[in-house]
Amino acid sequence: MNAPVPILMYHSVATEPSDATRTLSVAPEAFAEQLALLADQGFTPVNTARLAASWRSGEPLPPRPVLITFDDGYEGVHRHALPVLAGHGFAATLFVSTGWLRGAYDTGGGLDTMLDWDQVRELAAAQVEIGGHSHTHPQLDQLDDDALRFELLRCKEIIADELGTRPVSFAYPYGYSSRRVRRTVREAGFAQSLAVGNGLARRRQGPYALQRVTVRRTTGIEEFERLVEGRAIARNFARDRVLTKGYALIRRARQVRRKAIRSRV
Repeated sequence: MNAPVPILMYHSVATEPSDATRTLSVAPEAFAEQLALLADQGFTPVNTARLAASWRSGEPLPPRPVLITFDDGYEGVHRHALPVLAGHGFAATLFVSTGWLRGAYDTGGGLDTMLDWDQVRELAAAQVEIGGHSHTHPQLDQLDDDALRFELLRCKEIIADELGTRPVSFAYPYGYSSRRVRRTVREAGFAQSLAVGNGLARRRQGPYALQRVTVRRTTGIEEFERLVEGRAIARNFARDRVLTKGYALIRRARQVRRKAIRSRV
């Protein structure tokens, strides 16, 4: 019941991704091969809400659980990923930045062709949980309290208005959070939230800091198999961990400077 679970983090699924999304984009053929491997090896995809509810209640998960998650809301999730997911009967979770999607709330800023709300509704009707990913995809831990609450509540409000149901899961833009951000996500009514971390998700991480594993355009099928099996993850992402620690120091320094400036005003 408390065994670690791989949570896969995808972004764009595209044949010709934009320069901005290329590194974190996956080719449609590679995505299909990866999901075929999950099926062949007996993995059972569940969504984020199901995993968190199970770990809260003690209700058992299905055999070999895995989560398939997508961030931001790129159109290729509907065009390329949905048919593959539906073909296997796989559940998934899509975390949308509501201000990036095409439609009445579009604030600009999307890094490639984005989903529209009709496509999001079709995904929701096909076992894809729709979660929040903020409104305009900022670095949440760099915002003041009012701006942070706006990003969370506006995102939640738009999803509820468009889908008729409130989102219960959230993913931090850029994977960054802080104690203040996690507390505010909880106060906004989200029951669980995902970070990055590039490690397997474990119950002891708590419902607001569950780790995910990044799937990139360069992730070959053998590496993908190692990731979902939980083998050699630390080695695969050693460089990422060093960069993340270094950037965390920079971010904390920025926060200290901003607090000092505000205190002088």
